[in-house]
Amino acid sequence: MSILVVNSGSSSVKFQLVDPGSGESVASGLVERIGESDGRVELDHRGETVERIQHIDDHGAGLALAFEMLADAGVQLESVTAVGHRVVHGGTVFYRPTIIDDSVVQQISDLSNLAPLHNPPNVLGIEVARKQLPNVPHVAVFDTAFFHSLPDAAATYAIDATVAAEHDIRRYGFHGTSHRYVSEQVAQFLGRDLADIDQIVLHLGNGASASAVAGGKAVDTSMGLTPLEGLVMGTRSGDIDPGVIMHLRRSAGMSVDDIDDLLNRRSGLIGLSGVNDFRQLQKRIDDGDASARLAYDVYIHRLRKYIGAYMIGLGKLDAITFTAGVGENAAAVRADALANLEGFGIEIDAERNALRSKQARVISTDSSTVTVLVVPTDEELAIARAADELVRG
Repeated sequence: MSILVVNSGSSSVKFQLVDPGSGESVASGLVERIGESDGRVELDHRGETVERIQHIDDHGAGLALAFEMLADAGVQLESVTAVGHRVVHGGTVFYRPTIIDDSVVQQISDLSNLAPLHNPPNVLGIEVARKQLPNVPHVAVFDTAFFHSLPDAAATYAIDATVAAEHDIRRYGFHGTSHRYVSEQVAQFLGRDLADIDQIVLHLGNGASASAVAGGKAVDTSMGLTPLEGLVMGTRSGDIDPGVIMHLRRSAGMSVDDIDDLLNRRSGLIGLSGVNDFRQLQKRIDDGDASARLAYDVYIHRLRKYIGAYMIGLGKLDAITFTAGVGENAAAVRADALANLEGFGIEIDAERNALRSKQARVISTDSSTVTVLVVPTDEELAIARAADELVRG
């Protein structure tokens, strides 16, 4: 028995068949470059990878081709008991896994004004998958759900309260599925009760976010109304003086869409250095590229500010965990983010930190009073288990 997990983007769809009990990935794949002449579907199954490159008209054609490839590989879609969909923004409406019907699809679509880059393709993926697999339940799992219970002081922006209420302006937070999963894995790995652990989780990928989690509940997070706020990211600016937006509008004559494109797609590491891949960034630093060095330093500076803020906010800190692509693989980022914090009980073991592994591991010294870990995230497994639990009742 397996759960199909679908993560639909604007021009791509990630999918994975997961056994929610064992956590085993039965098969996984990616449909990308939808609408382009060189569309591509990749399928990984039993250690083998196959691909097809052809024009893919739309998301429906892409998923249909993916299902055809699954059947050719001997994967029985009859074993699918539910489909779990990643949905980025649930607003104030959705804060737990939800069985999808036409009304839910419409409500998710209506929330697109809060996530115009994410919710529309999420809806498209849902509609396509419901047509492909009409006889199994479909479940929406929301990125914002874990942060629904943020304390008011953390969730509230200091703007006119009436305006905020009328336009649903508050801190929603994102990557919540990952933050929940990783914080729970930390407790399991350490053999401790989740309720007794105060921790910081650093989800560092092309998109990046930090969270403070006290006793299993999120009490603060870096992303806000949208995924733009917070840490420096691959292409997003993260925190910026709101006055910059007015300045660009008045002085540069930039439209709202121009500024949106600038801050979401042409800022962050790529805006400062021209690259957003950490491997390329490191190579440029090694070659003496000053802009790459500055981009890295800005990235680390912002990351350390959030770590420090959350240490104070929590009051007691038991663990700091790195996850996602950069967090799991960039040893230099981990070392520099926590450098010279011995006075706060944080000590990194250089040899442990340098070890490359796909397993959860401790990278702090035995004498460090704060345990520092690397824990691989698995959002697909988390979504599969959430969908399975809801369907089973």
